[in-house]
Amino acid sequence: MDYLYTLSGFAVGAIVGLTGVGGGSLMTPLLVLLFGVHPATAVGTDLLYAAMTKAGGTVAHGRKGHIDWQVTGRLAAGSIPAAALTIWVLSMLPEGSNTIGKIVSHGLGFALLLTAIAILFGRKLREYASRHDESPLRQCCLGKITVGVGVVLGVLVTISSVGAGALGVAALFFLYPKLSPVKIVGSDVAHAVPLTLVAGLGHWLLGSVDWSLLGALLLGSLPGIWLGSHLSAKVPEHILRRILASMLVLIGSKLVFA
Repeated sequence: MDYLYTLSGFAVGAIVGLTGVGGGSLMTPLLVLLFGVHPATAVGTDLLYAAMTKAGGTVAHGRKGHIDWQVTGRLAAGSIPAAALTIWVLSMLPEGSNTIGKIVSHGLGFALLLTAIAILFGRKLREYASRHDESPLRQCCLGKITVGVGVVLGVLVTISSVGAGALGVAALFFLYPKLSPVKIVGSDVAHAVPLTLVAGLGHWLLGSVDWSLLGALLLGSLPGIWLGSHLSAKVPEHILRRILASMLVLIGSKLVFA
């Protein structure tokens, strides 16, 4: 079975390299629906997987000056306490029941549907934000709104392992339309590392991490991301994103309405 996990990691890594999104959005539902991994274990393992893979991206973006640390700090000020609080709430649920599994499964489906919307309508959201960049609400409360978005991402990511990528980028494009795309992506990647690390360690304390599974996924995903990154210029991105969004709608609907 390990080689199938590695192969899955390679496939998901290649999609991430091609499109820039799809890590948690595909890996977690793949583990749950295809391999029958318990939802909480799939989420906990994927969170640490994300923390490790995005740490390298943070270093690369940081060296190139592609991170707005003020924006990253605002997101983290909301997301990290929210992640810790969410882990505490999950730890209070009765042991031996399937309550955590149901919460995680439905939360995962909901997050996938939101991610699909962000992928499909991201450009329109950015255009709308650019037209309303000087709104009074944005001028007075942008910092507080960013912290609030961080809280929402912290809860979603901790429950589902989905949202730190596509949803985070979509939110930052909406809040900071004048920030360059490369700084949006760099700031989001930098924010994802401490968030997924805190949430992943929390799941580990709850017993929801499979370390052998994590190793098998990393073994496949790292070369997959490398290959996808090199092929990205040769494949029409808009086609890939539409296919990815359609897959997320189908998977998310199955999890929400199961």
